[in-house]
Amino acid sequence: MFRFKTPSKRTQEIMSEVALGKHSNIDFEESCIEKIKDLTNHDEAKITSSGNNSIFIALSSIEGDIIVPDQGGWHGFKQIAKFLNKNIITLKTDLGLINPNYLDDIDVEENSALIFTSFAGYCAEQDINSIARYCKNNGITTIEDASAGIGDSENRLGKNSDIILASTGSPKIINVGSGGFIAANDSEIFKQTSLPQKLSKTNEIIFSGIDSELDNVSKNLELTLNATEHIKKHIPNAIHSNKRGVNVIIPHHDAKSISWELKKSLTTDKSGFITTCPNYNRIKEKAISIEIKNLDYCCLENEYLDKIIEVVNSQLQVL
Repeated sequence: MFRFKTPSKRTQEIMSEVALGKHSNIDFEESCIEKIKDLTNHDEAKITSSGNNSIFIALSSIEGDIIVPDQGGWHGFKQIAKFLNKNIITLKTDLGLINPNYLDDIDVEENSALIFTSFAGYCAEQDINSIARYCKNNGITTIEDASAGIGDSENRLGKNSDIILASTGSPKIINVGSGGFIAANDSEIFKQTSLPQKLSKTNEIIFSGIDSELDNVSKNLELTLNATEHIKKHIPNAIHSNKRGVNVIIPHHDAKSISWELKKSLTTDKSGFITTCPNYNRIKEKAISIEIKNLDYCCLENEYLDKIIEVVNSQLQVL
């Protein structure tokens, strides 16, 4: 049986100790803010109550249009932009991957923003450098949801966008079960959004958990990326197979039946790690998504990964 990702033992211990009133001499909020500033290479950061609240704060700071990818993003982008009465522009992508040339095909107002995830549909690393370069040259703010990309050891993700935000809920790379953050270099972003920040407070227990998880975020992301790469090498037809990612998406005309069989064979102790597309958060085609990011790190060893490969390939041959 596979194990669903949970906060590390040390994170659970520190959160329990803080809940019992211990470590009152430690400012965990300030500690994790400093770590986030270092990871994102940004001057300011705030801890929020959730990833969606981070998105709310970011979009509240934008006066113009909100550009969202046509797939491979997060449904909260559109929902929150709509709630804020923003004009939403949908950007064509290559199965979630953003091609800056496609931005030439749309007309946007001044002070607009492009919001996207570090990995398209969690399965393929965005070319952040080219996206950021294009947007900077054209006056578009870049907002990167780095929930799955924070701590990138290759320094390509979660560093180069104007605003970087993340969820620290389950089962994210920073896995606390609650909370989030937002980081930026422009202090005006935080001055303009003081009210939504006040509505997005969390507590010392969550601060301590985020602080603990941040100590191992780079190692944990690397483990997840390596595990996904191993599976992509041995399962045919995975989309964006040559890109770094934290899940594996396999298009198939009978995705629903295959997913059902996989869930019966690849069982977990809690929630599962097999999902079905079409799904805006992944791709808008029939496909099976194997959510490696959902698995506990003890299940990223080759014996578990090879079991996934064996079962998936078996089902692909049957149907």
